[in-house]
Amino acid sequence: MSVVNLVSFEDALASYDPVMGLEVHVELGTATKMFCGCSTAFGAEPNSQVCPTCLGMPGSLPVVNAVGVESAIKIGLALNCEIAEWCRFARKNYFYPDMPKNFQTSQYDEPIAFNGYLDVEVDGDTFRVEIERAHMEEDTGKSSHIGGATGRIHGAEYSLVDYNRAGIPLIEIVTKPITGVGARAPEVAKAYVAELRELIKALGVSEARMEMGQMRCDVNLSLRPIGREKFGTRSETKNVNSLRSVERAARYEIQRHAAVLDEGGIIVQETRHFHEEDGSTTSGRIKEEAEDYRYFPEPDLVPIAPSREWVEELRAGLPELPRLRRLRLQQEWELSDKDMQAVLNAGAIDPILETIAAGAPADQARKWWMGELARRANETGTDLTAQPITPAQVARVCALVAAGSLNDKLARQVIDGVLNGEGEPDEVVAARGLAVVSDDSALGTAVDEAIAANPGVADKIRDGKVAAAGALVGAVMKATRGQADAARVKELILERLGVQG
Repeated sequence: MSVVNLVSFEDALASYDPVMGLEVHVELGTATKMFCGCSTAFGAEPNSQVCPTCLGMPGSLPVVNAVGVESAIKIGLALNCEIAEWCRFARKNYFYPDMPKNFQTSQYDEPIAFNGYLDVEVDGDTFRVEIERAHMEEDTGKSSHIGGATGRIHGAEYSLVDYNRAGIPLIEIVTKPITGVGARAPEVAKAYVAELRELIKALGVSEARMEMGQMRCDVNLSLRPIGREKFGTRSETKNVNSLRSVERAARYEIQRHAAVLDEGGIIVQETRHFHEEDGSTTSGRIKEEAEDYRYFPEPDLVPIAPSREWVEELRAGLPELPRLRRLRLQQEWELSDKDMQAVLNAGAIDPILETIAAGAPADQARKWWMGELARRANETGTDLTAQPITPAQVARVCALVAAGSLNDKLARQVIDGVLNGEGEPDEVVAARGLAVVSDDSALGTAVDEAIAANPGVADKIRDGKVAAAGALVGAVMKATRGQADAARVKELILERLGVQG
């Protein structure tokens, strides 16, 4: 990879105004493909979920997936879009090995949904991202380039194509140009994709798992000198598949564009590849214009004309959307704006809710996800929910603490065991011998030894300074490796010294 000169992010923003456009592709969670009856199940043997239609065989005819259309309308409504009274599909013509038909069935100038918006928050400030369109199309197959150092086609020894993914329903959501956000551009991009992912999941139309390619973002970015109205030439960083990477891609391209422009260079309109390992991008191919695709109406599919009654029925059936849900939860959990923002930033709302649903009190569910588990996620650089522990397991830890079987110190060790693959919480407790010791006979000896070893502290307690008992409790906890019931230890100390608690 050639060395690319970058200017600092601060210097770039001192001279240029970033303009972004975000294109997000969402794989719909339908049972069958968009235009045929092939299964969409993930993980099947390559090329085992194909038919003449999704392979583009001569004479095969497509049929529209009704659930796919319904899902598209739901997404459009949730994005405050207008829903077309009449729209149709188009053929987007280009040759690529993972496009067996040599065209993609998509929508061009007549999308199902258009002219909407999505409000997103960044550190307490609200930004409205305007939506140009949300249109239906089909996914391509998947190419694997074998050999070479990068896993890409350049330098590969040969390539393989799996057409199982070809024809899976997609919704492409395209923003209008995002302007006026300045240095917040990378954060706004991340917040928008995060909010959109939560909305898609709430609608139940897709799991929107970015790590599995169910949702991916193309980051279009250009710079214009401050004070100029005309947009600069854009680059398009393709298929970015994590929230963190969306932010990093936007930041890198701002710095790269600024460096090229500062040196008197010209930005090339092209697609670019994002590299997770260092957050950089590299050139892909020259970006086509719309006319290069030779769009024309799909002759094998009839237009779609959703009735207004159906649209309003779908609108009435929409679930509580993420932003409203957050406001409700913030009130129910009695959190400050800052604390709620921390929960959002950690991606902890869903695991907390699932832990509560599994029986844990709300405050305890938040405590463990936002404390121990968030700390471990930060240390390992992983997403909170990517850790190998389930909400049900966290709820069981909460139950063991509430029952007095564990204290917080022991509970952290139990979580450690679960994360290390040692089994369920109860199995970790048994295997590591972590249960709290609350039996008086087992604690009595440790209490007597602590009193004998600290006569001065014992005298203070006898003189009425009950707070001094904390030192003796600490000694007992140390002697029992943190497994003593601290409350019962304090009671025994006061009983031994003849002091009322």
